[in-house]
Amino acid sequence: MYHQSVLDNIVPPRDPRVFYDLPPLGGLASITRLDDLVTRIVAPNPSSMTLDGTNTYVVGNSGSGACIVIDPGPKSAIHFDRVESVLHTSDAEVAMVLVTHHHRDHAAAAQTWAEKWGCTVAANSPKVSGPGGLVFKSAGQTLRFGSLQVEVVPTPGHCMDHVAFRLENGVLFTGDHILGRGTSVLTWPDGDLVAYIESLQRILTFGSDALYPGHGPQLVGEAPEAVINYYLAHRAFRENQLISILGSGPMTLGDITELIYVGLQDDLKEGARQSTRACLDKLQRADKVREMSEGLWMIPEKDSQPSIVA
Repeated sequence: MYHQSVLDNIVPPRDPRVFYDLPPLGGLASITRLDDLVTRIVAPNPSSMTLDGTNTYVVGNSGSGACIVIDPGPKSAIHFDRVESVLHTSDAEVAMVLVTHHHRDHAAAAQTWAEKWGCTVAANSPKVSGPGGLVFKSAGQTLRFGSLQVEVVPTPGHCMDHVAFRLENGVLFTGDHILGRGTSVLTWPDGDLVAYIESLQRILTFGSDALYPGHGPQLVGEAPEAVINYYLAHRAFRENQLISILGSGPMTLGDITELIYVGLQDDLKEGARQSTRACLDKLQRADKVREMSEGLWMIPEKDSQPSIVA
């Protein structure tokens, strides 16, 4: 029988964002100029999973004649009109639509909007880029739009087609890899914790001082490094919880998830289950846990060592 007090002894890492002056949930303005190149437009699709709504970004110098749009988000006439108003103010035409990953809250409007603008879609999935679109071919691929240069950074983990986009000034558009609030769901079986941790470690080496996420407020200054380190510590914390829980005996995925996410609201439970399953998969690959028949998980017994007879 598992005792909750054992789990309580595992201390969670402290989210550094509690010390930052971030707007409250639901407090992001519909349109915000973030810097000289980037304007954020928040889609009207707030939820427990999308937070304030999906962040769409228009990137380019005003009056340069060309810009890009990152993560159009859901099909919404209101959202499209807001993006159009930013384009009109910037006096720029869209050269390409870039998408971080295939989830509908980021990609649904991509092909429709690109057709209206007479441009192509670029993504890591042919289903997202569509006929005549661009599918990214290699790590570090660079796209150029006049004076604007964008590096494609593979960041698999949240899902396996996930990428981030990096500007020459170091700004990184992180999609669902790193969020402005909370932590990202690993959408197992498409989500992969091993790949996710490797992607976080890769991003950490960039030393970016501005992360523009797919949901929630921007993270700037010292926040990017602190939040990435928190994300890594948070995943290690979840692994320790799983090992502790299974130390009391075999359990199902559902039982494990309920012990870890006590009192979680119903619409977040599936995401919690997927993230827990991704963590179990990582631990199983390291031979720290094992999936048995009938959906039970356990810590494998160590092979007994032969005794030495003198």
